[in-house]
Amino acid sequence: MKKDPQEEALFRAVEELLAGGPEFPAPAERARLREAAGVTQAALARALETTPQTVKNWEAGRSEPRPPRRGPYLALLEGWAKKYPAPREERPPTTPAPVEVPEQAQEPAPAAAPPGPGTARPAPTSKRPPVRKTAARPVPPAGDGPFAHGPLAVLTVEDGELVGHAAGGLVLDVPAATLPALVEWTLAEGRLGAPRLDGSGRDADPLLVLTPSALEHLGLPAELTEDERDTGRLAPDHPAVKGLEAAEWKLTRRGFGPWARIYRPAQGSRRLCVQLCIPSWHALDARSWKNAAALEPAHLARVMSLYASRVMTPRGSTAVTGLELMTALHPPTRASAPDAEGRRHSVHNPGSLGTEPMDPPPCEAVNGHPVLAHLPRFHERTPAERIFEEAYDWARPLSDEDRRHTHLVGIDVNMAFAAAANGALVGLATPPVHTVDPAFDPKVPGSWLVDLSHVSLDRVLVGKKWVDLCGDLLPSPFTQYGEHPAGPAWYATPTVAYAVELGYQVQPLEAWLRPDSGRYLDAWYKRLRDAYMATMADLGVPDGLAPEEFLAAMDGHKERDPDAAIVLDAIKGTVKFGLGKLQQKAAGGGWTPGQPWPALSRPTWRPDIRAAVISRARIGMHRKIVALAAATGRYPVSVLSDCAVYAANGPSPLDVLPYADGKTVPGSFRIGVSPGMVKHEGTQTPQWAERLREHTGNPLLNLARTIRTGAAAGPDTGE
Repeated sequence: MKKDPQEEALFRAVEELLAGGPEFPAPAERARLREAAGVTQAALARALETTPQTVKNWEAGRSEPRPPRRGPYLALLEGWAKKYPAPREERPPTTPAPVEVPEQAQEPAPAAAPPGPGTARPAPTSKRPPVRKTAARPVPPAGDGPFAHGPLAVLTVEDGELVGHAAGGLVLDVPAATLPALVEWTLAEGRLGAPRLDGSGRDADPLLVLTPSALEHLGLPAELTEDERDTGRLAPDHPAVKGLEAAEWKLTRRGFGPWARIYRPAQGSRRLCVQLCIPSWHALDARSWKNAAALEPAHLARVMSLYASRVMTPRGSTAVTGLELMTALHPPTRASAPDAEGRRHSVHNPGSLGTEPMDPPPCEAVNGHPVLAHLPRFHERTPAERIFEEAYDWARPLSDEDRRHTHLVGIDVNMAFAAAANGALVGLATPPVHTVDPAFDPKVPGSWLVDLSHVSLDRVLVGKKWVDLCGDLLPSPFTQYGEHPAGPAWYATPTVAYAVELGYQVQPLEAWLRPDSGRYLDAWYKRLRDAYMATMADLGVPDGLAPEEFLAAMDGHKERDPDAAIVLDAIKGTVKFGLGKLQQKAAGGGWTPGQPWPALSRPTWRPDIRAAVISRARIGMHRKIVALAAATGRYPVSVLSDCAVYAANGPSPLDVLPYADGKTVPGSFRIGVSPGMVKHEGTQTPQWAERLREHTGNPLLNLARTIRTGAAAGPDTGE
């Protein structure tokens, strides 16, 4: 019996709804169709009023088209498919498009299960709670390798069973009722982890993120008690800890806390280690991960997997991960050449920080360090006794000239500390050497005791030309608060080199120098730069935009893809807090000044490296400020870390920075997305500044701290 055509059409419409919407060609087919039509990505972007990078992301499977472009793009692809059909044996599969529902309620598309031992299954759409989603993440081809299921899984209980949400929408059956069984399954069947970042390093351990329901399933508390929060771990006699010990599994010195590591001594070349992340125990610091801890399991898996693919599998907080990334890119040891018997040995890896911790010289040690145990307990060290390389926190009163302008505009340096790490020459694995009356050498990293009080900002060299400036309107480049140095003080090499660059001679009194040096942080910077740039492109801010286009693209960029926005903040936290971890201070009860604390046992406890990077960031900021002042007569009214505030007769950074033919003042600030370039931080008025300072009773309140929101107080977010 012949069916009614209208009935058939209705059935097709219902089937489309059941499938989740109209079918979109797979990413590779989208590119094939466009190329078959002879259309470039740029031309398609113009037609759809978007950017070439967005089209590139669609065709690479990094993101999915969203309204209002989804419908027109699908119609175009369907038209091309009729004109340029693929050979039958090469017809590509299609992927169901998400149903048109509000972004915060979209369901991730189901993923096809890869061939394997039966540990993966498609994510059923009928029983999964809806998750917030703004762009579908692609399902990567899952092979039979050891990391086929991605770097991590978020475990939860669904329908009474423990399952793990992994990268690409995979849902893994996890047949484990106890922690020892979970660890055994992860290492034997989970196929989780990530390949090493350096040939001499090691593969990333699998990471399991435990939700409250998974914790209950495994006999763990959903939250720590007050005493456990104070110690940062479960009590040693907790049944879960005892169960691991009975199964001959070990915990690191950190114990069973928010970032627990469970391991057995390596068997040959095989590493037996699983890491846990427990968000409800505050593993995901909101300063770096925003609201990630509150996301649904599948959503959290997408966010953390994206970070892991671009940076590395998290090894703890972003501070810990920042340090671990340094080590992963420069492992302390490598395999030697075969000896006479054909055996290889573990030897020092040149360019690394080695395997042993290093005591700092007294001038680089933080208060309470064992090398300062001879000092009275409440002794306050002066700049002549301790190096104080810190980021800027400087402000000056508004001048009459400032008040005549209509606006105050804040400009902020992108990834300032990461950019400062690039090219930084730092000491490696050899202890520093003390010397008296040394000749200054800008190519030798270290700490120098030198008097820079004779350097005048009224007259300096800028590009080999002497320039007269209003020095009173500038912060000193040599101190955190911008005050002029009063006598000898300890400085890192970049600071002393800048005094020479400004045209002044220097004669250090003594120094602690590190001739064994290298650009240890270059690979770290490049990894984080690439992660940052890729994530900014996801947010609709690709590289190569003109200044006006960039400023427009930055308007509301974090709202375009909340997943990418979380990852962006985590990348910035990896930079900022990772560098801070190089000088981790003692924390917690039970420590006595003059006694060591755990961080000192790390080869990466290196306050000299932190000082060098911060010195380069502060000096780089001052160099740009001086170049702008010399060319335009503009002087900042406040500088905080990587943000400078200028008076201007307009609300935009373009009203501060002169541009002609796409170029601005050489050596000064440049508008753009790359690390080291600047973005718009915020705009207020001189009247706002005067009212705020009067309200707070602080005539030198740093306006850069609140230029974005205009509030009376705000956090110093640094990066």
